[in-house]
Amino acid sequence: MKKSIFSVSQVNAYIKKIFVNDYVINDIWIKGEVSNCKIHRSGHVYFTLKDNNSAISCVVFKNYRDFVECELRDGINITARGYISVYERAGTFQLYVQQIKSDGMGDLYKKFEILKENLQIKGYFDSDNKKKIPRYPRRVGIVTSDTGAAVRDIINVSKRRNPYIGLVLYPSLVQGEGAANNIVKGIKYLDRVTDVDVIIIGRGGGSIEDLWAFNEEIVAKAIYEANTPIISAVGHETDFTISDFTSDLRAPTPSAAAELAIPAFDEIDGILEKYNYKLTNSMNNKIESCIKAIQLNKIKLDFNSPSMRVLKERQYITEFEDRLNRRIKELINDNKNYVSLLQNKLSVLSPITNLEKGYSYIENTHGQVKSITDVNMGETLLIQLHDGKIEAEVKNIESGKWGSHE
Repeated sequence: MKKSIFSVSQVNAYIKKIFVNDYVINDIWIKGEVSNCKIHRSGHVYFTLKDNNSAISCVVFKNYRDFVECELRDGINITARGYISVYERAGTFQLYVQQIKSDGMGDLYKKFEILKENLQIKGYFDSDNKKKIPRYPRRVGIVTSDTGAAVRDIINVSKRRNPYIGLVLYPSLVQGEGAANNIVKGIKYLDRVTDVDVIIIGRGGGSIEDLWAFNEEIVAKAIYEANTPIISAVGHETDFTISDFTSDLRAPTPSAAAELAIPAFDEIDGILEKYNYKLTNSMNNKIESCIKAIQLNKIKLDFNSPSMRVLKERQYITEFEDRLNRRIKELINDNKNYVSLLQNKLSVLSPITNLEKGYSYIENTHGQVKSITDVNMGETLLIQLHDGKIEAEVKNIESGKWGSHE
């Protein structure tokens, strides 16, 4: 007998029908620990409910979130009520949750909180212990899987932002047995052996179990003791690990870590252009200032130079000579005027002037004759006129005032 051939859609629809007709899984309570919890932008919540041996995918649609009695997050224990059905498009089954009750924290979450508290007491998370991320690194170290999406994202961002930054990859396990030790070796190698300026450790998203290597104390200790600044980029933006708290900077994703660690070349080029402009202006201003100072010093030097001093002395001598000549001329003129005045006075008082007016000067052998008593009869007198001399003999002497006719 020929067997029927079914399409994938027919098979998935048939299986879903079986699920729908099973009254046990149409209204069921399941307890377990929440893992890999994600809130979609649509408002739906997706997570995994697990125990020590198995796990089941779950979804809480937006309209049922009011029936959730606790905040859903990785590591808490819950009891969920709903129905199990097949998602035909993917051929997977999941629990469609309609109600949730909290049963407390799961074992891993308790372990996480205890370690977090202990490390906080030891000062692993103190801001004073955080190292500054270099602004312009030359080489960036990476500790992650060499086959995962994280390293591809970091490389792509690095090439886009600045292809001149060197990348040093230490391939490491990022989940499962031995992953924590592998991560520690990578941190120590990049920190002690290479010359990287900053280290990125991380991986893509996953459940709390998948990310647990980054919650180990040995990884936190390696981050804390490293001399090189470390950026932690574990999982998605909503995922937090002990490495995030211990590292010098936490990035929400590996791509974001690359954005934070690697400066954009265009930005650096712009900064260099800005500094070049400022430096050029500063140099030009300095040169101009030096030129002005040189010119001023030259003026001062010229002003105080021997030739300038000689020139100034010559000018002084010339000015002094001019003043002296003017003074001499003034003195000569003053003396001329004074002599002229004396001459006038002398002329007024001069006997010659009186002689020219008709007076005469009479003298005998005894000197000037001023009175008739100064002469004797028969005595010879010398009479001085303005134009000559006359010798006369005294014939007669009469007394009387000038102009009287007695």
